[in-house]
Amino acid sequence: MIQLTLPDGKILSLESPVTALDAVKTISHSLAKAAVGVLFNKNMLELNDTIDQDGTFTVLTFENVEGKKMYRHTSSHIMAHAVKRLFPKAKLAIGPAIENGFYYDFDSEVSFTPEILRKIEKEMSKITAENLPLEKFTLPREEAMQYMSEQNEPYKVELIRELPEDAIISFYKQGDFVDLCAGPHLPSTGKVKAMQLTQCTGAYWRGNSNNKMLQRIYGTSFPKAEELQAYLTRVEEAKRRDHNKLGRELELFTTSDVIGQGLPILLPKGARIIQLLQRFVEDEEQKRGWQMTKTPLMAKSDLYKISGHWDHYRDGMFVMGNEEKDSEVFALRPMTCPFQYQAYLNKSRSYRDLPLRYSETSTLFRNEASGEMHGLIRVRQFTISEGHIICTPEQLENEFENSLELAIFMLNTLGLYEDVSYRFSQWDPHDTEKYIGTPEQWTVAQDMMARILNHLKIPYQVGIGEAAFYGPKLDIQIRNVHGKEDTLITIQIDQMLAEKFDMEYVDKDGIKKFPYIIHRTSIGCYERTLALLIEKYAGAFPTWLAPIQVKVLPISDRTHAYAREVAGKLSALGIRLETDDRNEKIGYKIREARLEKVPYMLVIGEKEADAGLIAVRSRKDGDLGIMSFADFLDKIQVEIETKAL
Repeated sequence: MIQLTLPDGKILSLESPVTALDAVKTISHSLAKAAVGVLFNKNMLELNDTIDQDGTFTVLTFENVEGKKMYRHTSSHIMAHAVKRLFPKAKLAIGPAIENGFYYDFDSEVSFTPEILRKIEKEMSKITAENLPLEKFTLPREEAMQYMSEQNEPYKVELIRELPEDAIISFYKQGDFVDLCAGPHLPSTGKVKAMQLTQCTGAYWRGNSNNKMLQRIYGTSFPKAEELQAYLTRVEEAKRRDHNKLGRELELFTTSDVIGQGLPILLPKGARIIQLLQRFVEDEEQKRGWQMTKTPLMAKSDLYKISGHWDHYRDGMFVMGNEEKDSEVFALRPMTCPFQYQAYLNKSRSYRDLPLRYSETSTLFRNEASGEMHGLIRVRQFTISEGHIICTPEQLENEFENSLELAIFMLNTLGLYEDVSYRFSQWDPHDTEKYIGTPEQWTVAQDMMARILNHLKIPYQVGIGEAAFYGPKLDIQIRNVHGKEDTLITIQIDQMLAEKFDMEYVDKDGIKKFPYIIHRTSIGCYERTLALLIEKYAGAFPTWLAPIQVKVLPISDRTHAYAREVAGKLSALGIRLETDDRNEKIGYKIREARLEKVPYMLVIGEKEADAGLIAVRSRKDGDLGIMSFADFLDKIQVEIETKAL
């Protein structure tokens, strides 16, 4: 007998050996129908695999991350099978499962147009209807290369050639189709129920631009047709909200090839939103005891060598000069901390000066890889609400809590708080070259942060290897409309850099000591925040953030004078507006204002002009009827002052 320990702690006693599927059937036949594989001792097994020893046993369905991966990996094989049936001369490259589906790369003379993708989908449906079993077999390395060479699959041969000489290579066969693959897979093609191919793009073999350009077909799959349809609907909604598309349509930002990748140009409307955010942040920080600095955008390499950025971050910096040739080498700053430390060092400090809170609206430069950049979310030049708290050890927890409270306040005000999660980013003790400090120092810093986070009851995930090179951090994470996760706000504990810069203070006992430093942002990178706000609100910003809050729409030439009077009064009170006095029909003007996502439209006809009133239309609520100027002013000013969402 063998004993399988289930996730709830129950023990399943079975005669050995037993297939994974038969083991699942002893739990539940309905579960066996939904199962796609199992985790046995944390290893993924196929349902046909044999178990002959004790261990932990978890049934995988499509609801599990591992289950989705197995399901969609099999889907990629079905797609490759369909392509080979229709286009036998196509060469196979690689075809993994990915987060929301799968892809496969092909070398084919046939261009995979949308019409061709539909033909491939039909063939995939035939293959699933045939319910072909997926059968695994293995070959020694040399025989595997010979086999793939005979199949005229040069990309597979290249992959096999790189494996050790004594490697045993696995393949999967379904009907007349065979593919090099480590698995695991579903037991048969019939287990895949609903599939759709979504697009075809170019992809260099192995991601190297020196290699041949292949065709990459993307697809996705689900156990039920309605789940597939719901996913496709979400994708269409994501496309509608994608800031990279919508931000350009709304004339918030643009890019230029002659300026360079990752260097967006904020147009007047986008620049206005950034300005509003910056003023909001700077005013709020001032209320909370932050002191603003303004530091240089570049420095000599000497500064970065003291901080450690030169050794640990140089590849991500824009460096000007050559150390072997030039007496001075400069670099654009990737962060502000070493600059603000010089402000601290401007004079001697005592414990009475602490905590000292420095803030700065900082323009930073990071040499991001071209493949990583995306719209406003990941760029090479950006502006950030950066700050550093220099404090005593006793003040650390309270200051950390205040920094977190400020970040949460900002997120709530913007309506983003419900979308974030927390990551406790720690060092990787197996890759110590990435960091400064000793293991003992890292243990102290991480234990300290863990106590603070647990005391504050922050629900975090741990990210090993995600720490800054000088200390652990709390990352506030958020996903864009396509599901890609990025860090929006970070709060870091640093007990190392103060010593590197000789940043001392005289304590109560008269002894000089090194302070702790908290690195933090309050709203993060303004460009990234703008991107997320575009996607959150589909470009229809809350009134307080809208670049144009009101459109004044006179119906005819005879109402232009009154329209200008209304516009002048609103503008004098700080309301951002535009007057559309073109010789166009009012319906056309209203439709354009709605497309521009303007919160309020004031329609001025002769009746309104004669009575000194305005007809108000709301982006959200439609026609609000006739009202006085004072009543409308009260309404919009309340929205702006309360920062209503």
